[in-house]
Amino acid sequence: MQLSDIVARLDETLATDEFADVDASANGLQVGPAEKSVENVAFAVDAAEATIDAAIAADADLLVVHHGLVWGGLDRVTGRDFDRIEPLLRGDLALYVSHLPLDGHQEVGNAAGVADHLGLTDTEPFGSLGPIHIGQAGTFESPKTADEVRATLDELDGSAGTTVLDFGPDELSSVAVVTGSGVDWLDEAIDRGVDALVTGEGKQKVYHEAREAGISVFLAGHYATETFGVRSLRDLADEWGLETEYVSHPTGL
Repeated sequence: MQLSDIVARLDETLATDEFADVDASANGLQVGPAEKSVENVAFAVDAAEATIDAAIAADADLLVVHHGLVWGGLDRVTGRDFDRIEPLLRGDLALYVSHLPLDGHQEVGNAAGVADHLGLTDTEPFGSLGPIHIGQAGTFESPKTADEVRATLDELDGSAGTTVLDFGPDELSSVAVVTGSGVDWLDEAIDRGVDALVTGEGKQKVYHEAREAGISVFLAGHYATETFGVRSLRDLADEWGLETEYVSHPTGL
């Protein structure tokens, strides 16, 4: 399959253009020629030396990641940027990136994956960012305790253990999810009236804000909450007849 066809399919599936004004990430094809033949695609959460090297070792023609290399522009290709881009060029490895589009997609996105893992039903968009959403909210079929939710989140790929700010009701019925660094949407969760917010990592002030509002917050790990999207894209690539590889490199964060 031609690289341009894969990029077009991914951009259409993820509605990449809709995020151009709200995402610092340069979503889409970040490194690569206008055209090349692609047979083998690797998928990873982060574009870093370790994952790039693993993709090259797997003889991949394209690496698809959630966290790319270009955030708000690239002035010079030196230092760390050179050390990451040079292997891509040397290994003839193209790089496709999807940040917020892959967080918020309501079917193949990270938040949708976490919501499905938790068993949430009646899901709907959550986590507004301008005209788009980067999260999902839903309800449990039967209420769960904080310990039960923690145990489920601890099963996530790459989990290093979930931190719980257990300030909500004893039994949790409704949950909002914004993966990665999503505690900035705590106020929206409070306004929505959910019992808990699930995200990846926290900030000091959230402890008091959650306690005062009577809402639980689950910090399940930035990496651990953001493996679902790239793995879902891998499933799509399998359906397109491409050879695929998933590169797991948990950060513990």
